Amino acid sequence: MTTQVTNQELQERKNAATPRGVGVMCDFYAERAVNAELWDVEGRRFIDFAAGIAVLNTGHRHPKLLDAMRAQMEKFTHTAYQIVPYASYVELAERINAVTPGDYPKKTAFFSTGAEAVENAIKIARAHTGRPGVIAFAGGFHGRTMMGMALTGKVAPYKLGFGPFPGDVYHAPYPSALHGISTDDALEAVKGLFKSDIEARRVAAIILEPVQGEGGFYAAPANFMRGLRAICDEHGILLIADEVQSGYGRTGKLFAMEHYDVLPDLMTMAKSLAGGMPLSAVNGRAEIMDAPAPGGLGGTYAGNPLAVASALAVLDVMQEEKLVARGARLGDKLQEHLKELRSAVPQIAEVRGVGAMVAVEFADPATGKPDADYTKKVQQHALDHGLLLLTCGSYGNVIRFLFPLTIPDAVMDEALGILAAAIKLA
Repeated sequence: MTTQVTNQELQERKNAATPRGVGVMCDFYAERAVNAELWDVEGRRFIDFAAGIAVLNTGHRHPKLLDAMRAQMEKFTHTAYQIVPYASYVELAERINAVTPGDYPKKTAFFSTGAEAVENAIKIARAHTGRPGVIAFAGGFHGRTMMGMALTGKVAPYKLGFGPFPGDVYHAPYPSALHGISTDDALEAVKGLFKSDIEARRVAAIILEPVQGEGGFYAAPANFMRGLRAICDEHGILLIADEVQSGYGRTGKLFAMEHYDVLPDLMTMAKSLAGGMPLSAVNGRAEIMDAPAPGGLGGTYAGNPLAVASALAVLDVMQEEKLVARGARLGDKLQEHLKELRSAVPQIAEVRGVGAMVAVEFADPATGKPDADYTKKVQQHALDHGLLLLTCGSYGNVIRFLFPLTIPDAVMDEALGILAAAIKLA
């Protein structure tokens, strides 16, 4: 008879076998999951509002994704696309070129992680422009590789002890009315870099998240995006939209850049692109994407056949189940629910969101300062009652909501009840 392993036993083994640098939020271990629900090895059930950090917009183990991967497994699992190519890679690139913003020739290259996509977007921008410099923003998160960390606008925990970082990377503030940073302030700060840090003709790209993820779910105002586009056009700089977290239906559009009346030159995507399989992409104007020489882009696992099969199924599911519209509806419902709590919870400083990319920010009602302690208490209360939530923000005082867009209405309602009690600390 097999003895059931416990969470405590696994936790002790984890602490002995893996490094502390891999931070782990939960002290329980997943056994199985379906759609928006997860069970640990001891049988406890959780509603998953983390979704693998925005990876599971189509939910855990969507049947169509599983079927697509099984079918691919019967054919082959790996050839290395750069050695022996396969049609599914080409088909996925064609479909992404068709659904991304912009009515002009586009091309797409595939990689394995969001950080890889960002690294390669910078490589492509530098190859196209012949320039080294990159401008990013405070609070932005672009990955844990050396260039990813250089671009990321948050020191702890991502940069602690890891420098020096690649040079010619500069940061400007990201607009946030709540924190007193206007669009004009942010745009003037970008222009100020040309006076104090790097001349404009040495800048290859400006990279930003249209809605910051780790930074706190702040959405770029429309006039800020227009201003950045104007700066880029004036100086021959490329505009890169990092849609790793905001893409694939999370904001009520397939991509967050569809909310704006300007277009990026390059876009990065990952996370929900393949519904849980490791796949990322860089998409952009064809002439820019063709700048690197043959062999300059790629990777052993880049465009893995199983991940590509899953990604093709994700696009089908998004369309067939109308998940973009469903996400927008669920996001509106969540925002209304949170706003109703404001009168009873003075610690709620702001409720904000675009589509299903919703956040609530907490502050001390007496001082107005960010309240990370209250935020942690809300998160822990929810976890104790079976709801997984993630925090974010430069001050750790924001809770972000990343529920699968496929979540059943009854499960969503159950989660909202747990959430209300947690925010009230009831």
